[in-house]
Amino acid sequence: MNTMERYHQWCTDPYFDEATRAELKALEEQGQTEEINDRFYRELAFGTGGLRGILGAGSNRMNLYTVRKATQGLANFILKQGTASKGVAISFDSRIMSPEFAEETALCLNANGIPTYRFDSLRPVPVLSFATRTLGCTAGVMITASHNPPAYNGYKVYWDDGAQVTAPLDKEILDEVNSVMDYATVKTMTREAAEAAGLYHTIGKEIDDKYMETIKALCLDKEAIAKAAGLKIVYTPLHGTGNLPVRRVLAELGFQNVFVVPEQEKPDGRFPTVKSPNPEDKAAFALALEYAKKQEADLVLATDPDADRLGVFVLDRKTEDYIPLTGNMSGVLVCDYLLRRRKELGILPANGAVVSTIVSTNMVKTVTESYGMKYIDVLTGFKFIGEQMRLFEKENTYCFQFGMEESYGCLVGDHARDKDAVVAVMALCAAAAWCYVQGKTLWDQMQELYAQYGYYREDMVNITYPGQEGAAKIQAILDGLRESPLESVGPFKVLKIRDYQKHTVLDVATGAITPTDLPESNVLYYELENDAWMCVRPSGTEPKVKFYVGVKGASAENAAELLKTLKESIPC
Repeated sequence: MNTMERYHQWCTDPYFDEATRAELKALEEQGQTEEINDRFYRELAFGTGGLRGILGAGSNRMNLYTVRKATQGLANFILKQGTASKGVAISFDSRIMSPEFAEETALCLNANGIPTYRFDSLRPVPVLSFATRTLGCTAGVMITASHNPPAYNGYKVYWDDGAQVTAPLDKEILDEVNSVMDYATVKTMTREAAEAAGLYHTIGKEIDDKYMETIKALCLDKEAIAKAAGLKIVYTPLHGTGNLPVRRVLAELGFQNVFVVPEQEKPDGRFPTVKSPNPEDKAAFALALEYAKKQEADLVLATDPDADRLGVFVLDRKTEDYIPLTGNMSGVLVCDYLLRRRKELGILPANGAVVSTIVSTNMVKTVTESYGMKYIDVLTGFKFIGEQMRLFEKENTYCFQFGMEESYGCLVGDHARDKDAVVAVMALCAAAAWCYVQGKTLWDQMQELYAQYGYYREDMVNITYPGQEGAAKIQAILDGLRESPLESVGPFKVLKIRDYQKHTVLDVATGAITPTDLPESNVLYYELENDAWMCVRPSGTEPKVKFYVGVKGASAENAAELLKTLKESIPC
């Protein structure tokens, strides 16, 4: 079926509701040919993690019909696995249509005979992961588009360990979703009928309480928190799911001065106070920083709508400026704090391991190995960290200590298998309290780590190519880099090229080729001289090609200059 055939089907088939058909017919009447093409040139791609797209009517949009279709594919897969009786946990964030998509997901699963456990109101990603594990479900579904702009929503699939699905399950689920060709074959039922059949269950407080007790038990410095009564924290949930759990864990651990940005406290899928609810974006902190100055706060924290990412500003008492921490910096601070304090407390296991991604800072590897711990690299995506945690348990090899990725996500503890901004807030604030009683700030601690391990700096350059033509352009960039291997990136000589799509590592000097040890992925990684690096990959959720770069300098100034030079040399 081509673009216009799909369009006319949606306009005329009574399966689609009247409002949907009217919205689509209006596009043709208004001559919006490009918009029709973008909405119907394909089915909304169900990737290895699920769906993500712009809200609206059409086969390439997030709506009740594309959500139902994806859920039918998931249901078919679960039925073939023979695990339907375990049920599926479902949560959702504050985005537009999130509650409705969660309801449609539940009722489609119920119509296929699969029990569901749907939260009574919005909850973060980590609580969904925790619930999936705690309830012994076969899968979990989180309705969220994470930190994307307000026009987006999405659908993430988790498996029974609470991690997003990885190979081979991801491809098998994808095949089942793609095999659902006719929307009219998708099953659904009313909530009343589902409840009467004992298939639709509502969950809430009991899971919240268990989650909270679990993460509070991970706190290493309750005495320091009690002594750090003067520590002041400003927090914003950016209109998302973090408000209640973040405030609760900090209050129950004894933090006395936590101030929530009032304009951004309540859930709102329009995200009216920010351009994008992304804690990686400094602009999202405008209100929080203004509030922090009034409160003379030591820490300024922000979580994204599904509360899996944490952005941080810290006070430099020497200059009285608030300094933004990258995800790499906050990750390294938490990693060093955990390993240091566990060692001091005598609870650091000999077989401990830290897991991070290939696009994260090399500094975390240096810190990890300084404590005698195993460091493990994985592909971009926290699901690969969760996959390693599953292997640790299955093979009884390592004891998970910490996981992080550069995009402001980390995990302390094994209660969940995705990044958890709530536990990250807890750990970072505990580290701040530990520093506070020693008369220093987190920024002071960061400078001490740089002096000890080296001045690592990293950045990322996103280049956006929207639409059908953009996807082809992005692939052409990767193809070109493969056809003509780089020998240098600006002044930096290329030492090795890791091509994770071809499973090869090329030694540029000798021409020797060895295999990679990670799964197949459309990623190129360049090991450069002097501990510098560059990695190129297409975004899995947005029409972007991403260039990650990193350097190690002899000083902060030297590292900044090296990073500037490397960014200016990006081959695009």
